[in-house]
Amino acid sequence: MTIKEVISIIEKQIAMPQAEDFDNVGLLCGIPSRNVSGVLVCHDALENVVEEAITRNCNLVVCFHPIIFSGLKSLTGKNYVERAVLKAIENKVAIYAIHTAFDNDYSGVNAGICNALGLKNLKILQPKKNNLKQLNVYVPSDYSEQLKEALFSAGAGNIGFYDECSFKTEGNGTFRPVEGSNPFSGQQNVRENADENMISVIFEGYKQHQIITAMKEVHPYEEVAYQIYSLDNENQYSGLGMYGEFDQEMDEKDFLRFIKDKFNVKVIKHSDFTDKKIKRVGVLGGSGASGIKSALAKKCDAYITGDLKYHDYFQAESKILLCDVGHYESEQWVAQQLFEILSQKISTFAILNSSEKTNPVNYFL
Repeated sequence: MTIKEVISIIEKQIAMPQAEDFDNVGLLCGIPSRNVSGVLVCHDALENVVEEAITRNCNLVVCFHPIIFSGLKSLTGKNYVERAVLKAIENKVAIYAIHTAFDNDYSGVNAGICNALGLKNLKILQPKKNNLKQLNVYVPSDYSEQLKEALFSAGAGNIGFYDECSFKTEGNGTFRPVEGSNPFSGQQNVRENADENMISVIFEGYKQHQIITAMKEVHPYEEVAYQIYSLDNENQYSGLGMYGEFDQEMDEKDFLRFIKDKFNVKVIKHSDFTDKKIKRVGVLGGSGASGIKSALAKKCDAYITGDLKYHDYFQAESKILLCDVGHYESEQWVAQQLFEILSQKISTFAILNSSEKTNPVNYFL
């Protein structure tokens, strides 16, 4: 199996185009056609992790954070990024990063946190906006099922936990082939009437090219009549953060003890107590100050994230308990999630979890 084929398996589970625009996801270095000897899954592809991959005969490292984030103008080993990339290139080790594509995934980083905490009734905290589009296409009645199958196969009509969603409207269309045309039916310079269906499907914007290509390949008309609309609807199944509820509410101090145990941390920074019970909880792995307002709007009793700054805590205003468990700590389940995704699909070579420490933050107690 090649690196490209492994990547294809990953991208069938995690939609890379849903990553944030600022991010640098995908294959960062390596030749896609090279055969894979083993995969090492990790949080950060640092130099010690690349060395571990070499030692354990893995020539593909699948990581969460991209080691190459901003542009590299030289590769001389002068910092930790260049040293890791140089070691990978020199030893023919490929590096593939998923980062915010997995942050935005319904089953990704934040689902991992919610599942570890035992939260139920999960919903996206900050649903993606300007993400959905609608296609209306007109087709002869006898070809509508064939067209729908092609659209569904290309990824149209997926809405949350449902797929093959569409709507059909029956009607009568007119057209007049003019000189130079090669009509599917009718004759030149004569206006024709045709029994047609309008097929309507919703899709995520990044799928547009593949969907339109599939539509044109099976459509019988020389000129396909269709419209694409951008929707104001939020995508309720893609976006940053999640929130859910406990079966039983708990006191704030009991809640802090609970998450201290679940996240296996020695200290939690938090805002002032609100003297409310904790039942609905919002989470956002990594640096999550941007989700505080959303957690308040969703009436969360507590919000768990990392990297909160001094002034972020004032936003609580005695309405919510803000909890900073640490950046790495809030993302700690990612590597295991990736390990499970790959292990379920690949049995021809080893899928290994890195044992190297990459959390740069330490605590002196």
